Formats: sequence, C-alpha cells, structure tokens
Amino acid sequence: MDKGQKREQANRVDQLINLVEKHTRTERHLEQHSDISDPGNLENAEQVQRKREEEIDNLKNIIAYGEHRNDEVDNLKRNLEYTEGYLNHNKDHMDRETLQNTIEKQKHREEQLDSLT
Repeated sequence: MDKGQKREQANRVDQLINLVEKHTRTERHLEQHSDISDPGNLENAEQVQRKREEEIDNLKNIIAYGEHRNDEVDNLKRNLEYTEGYLNHNKDHMDRETLQNTIEKQKHREEQLDSLT
C-alpha cells in the first residue's frame, strides 16, 4: 500500500468512527427523549439513522475488501436489464415454473437495488 492509499484508508477509518459516534449519540437521544419528540422529527431521525447504517456498512466493506457498493449496484442494474430483455424475448417459450422463478429473481434484484441506493 503506497502513502496515498494509506492516507485514504486512514480517512475512511476516521469517517467510520465519526459515523458510528453520531449513530450512537442519536440512538441514545432517541431512547431517552422519544416520548417528548414530535413524530415527524422521530421519523426523520430514523431515516437519518438508516442512511448512517448504510454508510457504515459501505465503509466497512471498502476498508475490509477494497470494494465499493457501486460495483454491486452496477451489477444489479445490468442483471435487471439483461434479464428483462431475456424475458421480453423468451417468456412465450418458457415453462411456467422457470418464468415464475425468473420473475421472482427480478423482484428480489429490485428490492436489493432499492436497499443499496
């Protein structure tokens, strides 16, 4: 690992620590004050927490494996597109079970894509 990569990795670790600390503080605050907070504010805080959790997972993956979630997102988009084209051209010639399984896989890919983006 060269000097630039080490610095980048150190920055990612610092960012991860910062996100975990913010997540922990917000979680503690929600536990202590959820009874007096506006429901709209609670919903917003929960959305922020989910976003932080996604960022934490993404940073952990980058630090541990050097891979970006974007690769997974790109793969899912490509697989969705290719399978959609395949279904459009071949669904009339597919047996019912294979067609149903392929449609289910597409739905699962869409759900994964939604959770990653």
